[in-house]
Amino acid sequence: MNRVVKVDRVDWDKIKAVFLDLDGTLLDLHFDNHFWLEYVPIHFADKHGISVDKAKQQLSELYGEFGGTLNWYCVDFWTQRIGLDIRSLKQDVSHKIAIRPYAEEFLQMLVSRGKRIILVTNAHEASILIKMRKTNLQKYFHRIISSHQFGLAKEESGFWEKLNREEPFDKASTLFIDDNLTVLKAAERYGIEHLRSIALPDSQGPEIVSDDFATISSYKDLI
Repeated sequence: MNRVVKVDRVDWDKIKAVFLDLDGTLLDLHFDNHFWLEYVPIHFADKHGISVDKAKQQLSELYGEFGGTLNWYCVDFWTQRIGLDIRSLKQDVSHKIAIRPYAEEFLQMLVSRGKRIILVTNAHEASILIKMRKTNLQKYFHRIISSHQFGLAKEESGFWEKLNREEPFDKASTLFIDDNLTVLKAAERYGIEHLRSIALPDSQGPEIVSDDFATISSYKDLI
């Protein structure tokens, strides 16, 4: 088993705002991995009269082509690109959406400390709506911001400048938590000082070790 970097304590007196990702950070990424890697291929195979293995191969090639771009996260793009109603399919398996352990308690702690809490996610608005209806986490956020509002994914150049114009923040007093290391590196390049990665974004997947960022094994570490 890979080593997990122990998270260092946060000096909450220095933190005014907390930016949080959604999938893999507050929610278990297993839902998304199951959806894109298992559920969608079944329906793609049925639509085209091919085997599920063949469908997985073809979809994997498509996913690789658009990974890291806004299209990868766009429900409307994939609905058009592969000819499946992604909204409807996500709703079909919404019972698999799950909040990560102690994530809600962590949000409650942030509220009690009077921090400004912003959801900053690459998720498409349709996905956010489905997940908030399932989890009711929206009540904790001062704002919910999707990268689709800016036309740029969080890992793309220019996203953080646009975010700071829309939601002004101090780089030295903002904590940002995300499971995507490429996104965290983009935030680091922009100058955000307090960054955390997630050790196990998919509860049924491998641990992710980062030598660049302090890693959260459990939100209990931050409460």
